[in-house]
Amino acid sequence: MKLVVLAGGSGTRLWPLSRKLFPKQFIQLFENKSLFQKTLIRNRLDNVSVVTNEQQYFLVIDQAKEDGVSEVGFILEPVGRNTAPAIALACFDSPADEVILVTPSDHIIKKEDEYIKCLKKAEELAIKGNLVTFGITPTFPATGYGYVQAKGEDVISFKEKPDLETADKYVKSGNYYWNSGMFAFKASVFLSELKKYSPDIYSCSKQAYEKALRDKQGMLRVKYDDMMAIPANSIDYAVMEKSSVVKVVPADIGWSDLGSYDEIAEYFVDGEYKEDIAVDSGNNFVVSTQGKIVSTAGVSDLVIIDTTDALLVAKKGETQKVKQVVDMLQARGSSLINEHTTVHRPWGTYTVLLEKDNSYKIKTIEVKPKHKISFQKHEHRNEHWVVVSGEAVVTKEEEKIVLFANQSTYIPKGVKHRLENPGDVPLVIIEAQVGSYVGEDDIIRYEDDYNRK
Repeated sequence: MKLVVLAGGSGTRLWPLSRKLFPKQFIQLFENKSLFQKTLIRNRLDNVSVVTNEQQYFLVIDQAKEDGVSEVGFILEPVGRNTAPAIALACFDSPADEVILVTPSDHIIKKEDEYIKCLKKAEELAIKGNLVTFGITPTFPATGYGYVQAKGEDVISFKEKPDLETADKYVKSGNYYWNSGMFAFKASVFLSELKKYSPDIYSCSKQAYEKALRDKQGMLRVKYDDMMAIPANSIDYAVMEKSSVVKVVPADIGWSDLGSYDEIAEYFVDGEYKEDIAVDSGNNFVVSTQGKIVSTAGVSDLVIIDTTDALLVAKKGETQKVKQVVDMLQARGSSLINEHTTVHRPWGTYTVLLEKDNSYKIKTIEVKPKHKISFQKHEHRNEHWVVVSGEAVVTKEEEKIVLFANQSTYIPKGVKHRLENPGDVPLVIIEAQVGSYVGEDDIIRYEDDYNRK
């Protein structure tokens, strides 16, 4: 069985912990593991493929390596077109008779022993030529999930997210399940059903796959125009709601998609995340990413999320309104919705320490061993680099110099340059940018190990 992990996401529902370039599946809240890492751990399959985008694949690589998973295949989407095209690409990239287990990367499952039993049952049904969905046994009348109506193993219908009254009827009937977004099927069976019921998605996905570029590491990069030509649609609408070969595996596995801070606070109900000092306070969910001492007095039932550049305070039961906060920030043109002060790149990370009026910026830059940034230039800023630790190879036009701790260099605007770490330990430098504009989009790349433009 091949594991296909869907690892996109917009990072809006759990802001400010999540951002567009750092969505919730990569937040390491769960025993210092992320939801993506926990997905890999509970699905210990030898054949793993991740469908993600060019901005996040290096997060996947780094977090997979932390868990000892180095053999991961990638399909990189330049733009998301929903789940049906993503799964189609993964199936085109698999042997016809391979059973594909499709799972999101941002869900939690508490009862992993029961989950393994459900996997075995799903694989048996998939081998027989069925499209299999995992139906979560509902524990309350949720209005935030779609439902699957079933009679035994046979799926009768898929239902949209209901209102509370309808959800209550579903749960009381005993033959409705939450739609988990997890599936199992042979690659050939899915593609056959997709061709039958959504031929436009099938043909455009096939063309995009055939024209995609595969690098030496086996990473498949789909071209932007080919991806945009695929009609955007979910697997439910494109195939599952129309097919006559759909089965359900009832799954009482302690599942949640953790789609709000309320759900995360419920998961950590034993109080792993709470204030350091509480005076006449209680039932608060508190996360401070900077190690601050958080104190409360006379307040209860709050969600407090403190990051370097943003603070969220919300009342429990109202945290779905975080999406409205993100919408307001977007309307202001704020970069807070896109990334943290620490930004992950394929070569390492940088952290913004100080920025003023878009005229100067101070950063720390950490380059991973045997990695280098792109060969690039800037049109509006000069850069001063001071090595803190490690060994730096600096290229300026045709010149190369080697720097060690406490040594520095100057990069004038318009000069092509590159920073490289040839060593076995991280390279750390301080970068001071000065100029008329210090935005991250002031960059022209000439060479890049990661095929970025």
